[in-house]
Amino acid sequence: MKFFKFSILILIIFTFNLSKVKADEIKLQNKITKNLRCLVCQGQSVYDSDSEFAISLKLVIKSKIDDGFTEDQIYKFLTKKYGEWILYDPQFNKNTYFLWFLPLLIFLFGGAIILKKLINIKK
Repeated sequence: MKFFKFSILILIIFTFNLSKVKADEIKLQNKITKNLRCLVCQGQSVYDSDSEFAISLKLVIKSKIDDGFTEDQIYKFLTKKYGEWILYDPQFNKNTYFLWFLPLLIFLFGGAIILKKLINIKK
């Protein structure tokens, strides 16, 4: 009888532990798919899209997570296969300097124009 109670207790513990692991995997899958651009329906994330490409990509990501890949490994795999364009948040490297610094340059350029106008108004 004690063995039966012990077995039930172990089964309950493992069931809760497995459901927590499954929930973590689903959260990771959702996080990754929200950061990927659907190449078919531009402007939508893979998470939001219902295209065949998005569905197949979700299955690939799920299988990679089941195989034990980390988030970074999955991003590297997808970037290697589809290029940097698939990422909504591209990595900071020499190919993306312009992309990262363009908003700052526009802000500085706009600030310089406003400052010049203010100086001209005061004169």
